[in-house]
This record gives sequence, structure tokens and C-alpha cells, in this order.
Amino acid sequence: MRAKDSATARSTIAAGPTADGPATAPVPGTLPTARSGTLLALLGVVSFSLTFPSTAWGLESFGPWSLVALRSLLAAAIAGAVLLAARVRVPERRHWAGLAVVAGGVVVGFPLLTTLALQTSTTSHAAVVVGLLPLTTAVFASLRTGSRPPRAFWAAALAGAAVVITFTVVQSGGGLSSGDLYLFCALLVCAAGYTEGGRLAKVMPGWQVTGWALILTAPLALAGAAVALPYEPVRLTAHGVIGLVWVSVASTFFGLYVWYRGMAEIGVARASQLQLAQPLLTLVWSFLLLGEEVTPAAPVAAVAVLVCIAVTQRAGAGRS
Repeated sequence: MRAKDSATARSTIAAGPTADGPATAPVPGTLPTARSGTLLALLGVVSFSLTFPSTAWGLESFGPWSLVALRSLLAAAIAGAVLLAARVRVPERRHWAGLAVVAGGVVVGFPLLTTLALQTSTTSHAAVVVGLLPLTTAVFASLRTGSRPPRAFWAAALAGAAVVITFTVVQSGGGLSSGDLYLFCALLVCAAGYTEGGRLAKVMPGWQVTGWALILTAPLALAGAAVALPYEPVRLTAHGVIGLVWVSVASTFFGLYVWYRGMAEIGVARASQLQLAQPLLTLVWSFLLLGEEVTPAAPVAAVAVLVCIAVTQRAGAGRS
């Protein structure tokens, strides 16, 4: 990457630089852009769907505060190395407020609050948060950008959220965990971070949004690790190390990179609806990796969610 592909480079739709040189801005609404944006956002969803099971693994070796601090530090080290190797210039001052929102909501707030919640909640119960996240993100995006998706979009989004909430509550036995407050606070801060990150990804490559947000939190993560590690016991296991590496590299760095780039190409509201499938994917991983039971209702819920996603995608594509 050349220096001119900096964090301040502008494009109509956020398309990052390619191996052959700076990316050109595709024509809004073109089919290749929609397909590539959807694919990138889906890759982000798959990465995020493993976050809760990986966090549960990480908690086998680390305390919640230590895990979040180490997660942010490792991801920030990777981001710093990539930004340095690419010779990316520091973003303009006007972008730092938005990067702070991304850092506070996505890099620090959501991981910390959900990690604390997973001490008392199962991953299937925590998936309720992810089920509500698309709708919350769409609301935040509408308020932040002034966009007004059609009624069919909102109807399908509400239906999909209802399906996911019902399914995940049934999976968790119909009860509410003591971590619900953490989960719903995590929902709000993450939706704000996603919305602001999607906006910034239209004026700089998505991986740079992620990278600079991580760099911004590095001093706080270093201080947190220095304070937490002496007070929280560390019992290294294979699961614990794998969980830490996944949430640092895949969920935090790679996942956010493809997610923000996908949002920049297809829009925050449309991309957020793809996350309706994330709770079901999380339940699959929870069954395979953690041994949590998945009832026969899962395929029915999966089909219903996919129908809702298809409706929101079509409604979003037809928006003026």
C-alpha cells in the first residue's frame, strides 16, 4: 500500500486499496458492489458468531478484566504493525471523535460487558443481545445519518428480531440471567460503535477504522492488563489460549475489518440485518465447541431468519 492510500482518502463508497493500487469508487447500487459488500459483511458475522464461545474458552484461563485487556492489546499490536507497514498517515482531527465512539463501543464496551455477562449467562442466552443488535443498529444509523428505510424493511427487521429473541429465550429455558443488564448495555454501545464505524468506513478503508480505534485504546488496555493480571488468577489451558487468540485476531481485527468495509458498500442498516443469522450460528458453535444442547427448533428458526434477511435485503435495495 502506498502512502497516498491514507486514512484520509475519500471515496463515494468505502472500497479499500487493492494490491494493484488505490481503489476506485464503484458506482453506488451496482451489483458487484452489493455482492462484495454482502460477502464481506457475512464474513464479519461468521467471525463474530464465534466470539461468545471463544470468550467462554478464554475465561477458562483468564479473569474477565484480564481477558478483555489482553484481547485489546494483542489486536492493537497487530493493527499497529499493519498500519506502520502500510505507512498509513494519521487520520484528520475531525475523524478522531468518531474513532473514539468506535473504540469505546466496539473495542472496549461490548467485549467487556459481554465477558462480564458470560460469567453468569450461557452463550445461548447471551445470543439474545446479538438478535437485537441489527434492529438497534438500524435505529442508531437512521438517527445518525438521517436515512429512512421503507416500512417493509422495518417490518422484516422486527419480525427477524422477534424470531431470534423467541428462539434464544426458549433455548435458555425461558429465564433471565443476572447478566442481562450487562448484555443490554453492551447492545447499546455496540450499535453506536457499528453505526459510527460504518460512517467512517465511507471516508477511509474499513481496516483503518478498526486499526486506529484499536490504537486509541492501547494505553487503556495496557493499564488494565497491568492492574488486572496480578489480581485475577491465570491458569493457562489450550482452550484459554485459543479463545484469547480468536477474539483478538479474528473477532476484533479481521472481523471488524470486513464488517466495516461491508457496511460501507451496502449501508449500515442493510448490513446490520445480516446479523440476524448470528445468534443461530453462535448456537451451532456452542453445541459443537461447548456441548450446549440445541433443540430441533433450530432449523425452523434458521429458515425464518433467512427469510427475514432476504426481505430486508430486497427492501433496502429498493430504497431510493
